[in-house]
Amino acid sequence: MKRVLIAGKDSYIGNALVQQLDTARFACDIADMRGNGWREHSFAGYDSVVLVAGIAHQRETADNRELYDQVNHRMAVEAGQKAKRDGVKQFVFFSSMSVYGMDVGRIYASTQPNPKSVYGRSKLDAETGLSALADDVFHLAVLRPPIIYGSGCKGNYPRLARMVCKLHVLPKTKNERSMLYIDTLCAFMEGLLQSGQGGLYFPQNREYSSTDALASAVAAAHRCRLWQPRGFGWLLRLLGKNGGTIGKVFGTLTYDQAMSTAFMPEKQPEFALTIAKTEGVT
Repeated sequence: MKRVLIAGKDSYIGNALVQQLDTARFACDIADMRGNGWREHSFAGYDSVVLVAGIAHQRETADNRELYDQVNHRMAVEAGQKAKRDGVKQFVFFSSMSVYGMDVGRIYASTQPNPKSVYGRSKLDAETGLSALADDVFHLAVLRPPIIYGSGCKGNYPRLARMVCKLHVLPKTKNERSMLYIDTLCAFMEGLLQSGQGGLYFPQNREYSSTDALASAVAAAHRCRLWQPRGFGWLLRLLGKNGGTIGKVFGTLTYDQAMSTAFMPEKQPEFALTIAKTEGVT
C-alpha cells in the first residue's frame, strides 16, 4: 500500500483525492499548510507528497502580489525541499495552464510558458525551483491542468453556470475548450501515484468541450430555458482574439490531445453526465 500525504487542508482537489483514491492501494493523510505547523510535521514514511495548497481565484492587486509569490512559489519549493530531506520519493505539484499566459489558442508540447498573470508567474517560478531538486531518487511530477470542474468546484465554471441559469441566453458560437472532470483527475492520479514517476503532465478530458455544450448541459440539468441565438459567432471570435473576458468565455483554448495520454483512464463519463453530477441533479 502506498502512503500519500495530501499537503493542503480543505482543498477542493485534495478532498476529492482523499475520498476517491482506492483505499486498497493508498493510505492518505492531510497536512495543513497554513501557518508554520507543517514545517514541524515529518514527511518521513510517505511514498508521495501531493501539494495542492495555494491561492487562486483572487483578483490580483499590488497588495497581494507578494502573497501569491510567498504561497504559490516559495512555500511550494520549501515543501519540496522538506519532502526530499525526509526521504519522500515522489513529489506531485499542481501547477496550471496559466503558465502559458494564453486566453485563446492551442497549446502544443513545443509551446513555451509565458505567464501574463501574477498567479501564472508564481506557479512557473515554483516549477523552476522544484525542478532543481529532482534527481534519480526524488521524482518531481508537475501537472498543468486546464479548468477543473465537479461538484463543489470554484473558479470560472460556477460563474459561467450561474450566468446561464440567470440570463437564460448565451450566443451560439463554435469553440473548443480543454476541461478536466474531477473524477477523471482522480483516476489519473491513481496511475501517477502508483507509478511513483516524475515528469510534466497535462491531464484533460478525452474530448474537447465548448461553451455551447457546457451551457446546454447546465440548462438541461436544471431544466431551465436557454436561448442560443445564432449569427454572433463571427463577432465573438473577432472580439475574443486578444483574450479578455470574451476570449475566456467564447474563445478556443486547448491542449493538443497528444500531450495527455499518460495515465489517463480508458473509460470516461459523457460530458453531459459530468455536468449533471457537477450541478448535483443526478
